[in-house]
Amino acid sequence: MKKTAVLILALLGISCQSKAKDEVINDTATINEPIKMDIQDGMEVATFAGGCFWCTEAIFLELDGVKSVVSGYTGGARANPTYEQVSSGATGHAEATQITFDPKKVSFGELLEVFFATHDPTTLNRQGNDVGTQYRSEIFYHNDAQKKTAEDYIAQLTASKTFSDPIVTKVSPAVVFYAAEDYHQNYYNQNKGQSYCHYVITPKVEKVRTKFKDKLKNE
Repeated sequence: MKKTAVLILALLGISCQSKAKDEVINDTATINEPIKMDIQDGMEVATFAGGCFWCTEAIFLELDGVKSVVSGYTGGARANPTYEQVSSGATGHAEATQITFDPKKVSFGELLEVFFATHDPTTLNRQGNDVGTQYRSEIFYHNDAQKKTAEDYIAQLTASKTFSDPIVTKVSPAVVFYAAEDYHQNYYNQNKGQSYCHYVITPKVEKVRTKFKDKLKNE
């Protein structure tokens, strides 16, 4: 029982922010530039914030029709923010992922379904031990159709009482998106042995693989 209690206490302290500072290269000297999306005909872009971007990136990379996922920062006032600046909560940015997808294979609505199934949209500025406005739940829409779909989906979840607490996810127009430092990109697939990946991200990925089998890429 004592060993179990110690393990639980240890897990309670795991957060994206602390592990990033302890276990990855500090690359805060990098000056991030606005991302330039090379969108091919027929492709669309979705931008979601739902906690640590290591999690959301790993989840959406699993889906068929998703061409690429970029981890980055959006929704803040400071130009060219670094991870250290965003982590302070002072810039107003959210950790987010920008997803390029083929709507013929996966719709924006299906992306929303996965988004809401893999994070808690009822906790304000928090996902588990990741606390701060940079970990808020927010959908950044790129056109009126995405806005309506997001608002309608939230209304549907609310009406069906899918969550016991009110949904706090914001729906906002997309603004400039800054790609995060290189070491954040494809983080989960390159760091699966890291404690945060093992205890926090892996269960989310496994949930997607179980719950959305029909939406996965063919290996």
